[in-house]
Amino acid sequence: MLIGQKLREIREAKKMSQMEIAESTGLVQPYVSRVENGHTIPGVETLEKWASALKIPLYQILYDGEEPPKPLKLSGNHNRELWGNSGRDSHHLKRLRQFLARMNEQERELLLSLAGRMASRPRRRAAEDKRK
Repeated sequence: MLIGQKLREIREAKKMSQMEIAESTGLVQPYVSRVENGHTIPGVETLEKWASALKIPLYQILYDGEEPPKPLKLSGNHNRELWGNSGRDSHHLKRLRQFLARMNEQERELLLSLAGRMASRPRRRAAEDKRK
C-alpha cells in the first residue's frame, strides 16, 4: 500500500480533516492533500509528526500487516535489555543527550574517545586478573 493512501485511510477512520492534520503537524493543507494523493512522498520527520497528530505509533503508517511486527532479535545476549531503555538508565541517557547537544563537534569527539577508552578498560583488567 502507498503511504499516502494509508495516511488518508487512518485519517478518515479517525474522522479527522486534512485541515486538522495540517494544524497538528504544522504542515499546510495543500501539502497534506498532495501526500494523500500520491504526488509527494513525505520524509521520516514529517511522518513522525503525522503519526503524532493521528495519535498512533509510526510503524502503523509504514507497516502493512494486520498485527504489529515482531521485535527484531539483537545480536549478542538476547535476554539482556539495552542500557537506557527504562528506569534510571533512561534518565541518565536523556541527561547525556542534553549535555551532548550543548557541546561542539570537537568536544563530542573527545568525549566519545574517552568513553571508548573507558569501555575497553574493564576487559583488559578482567583479562589481567585471569592471568594472575
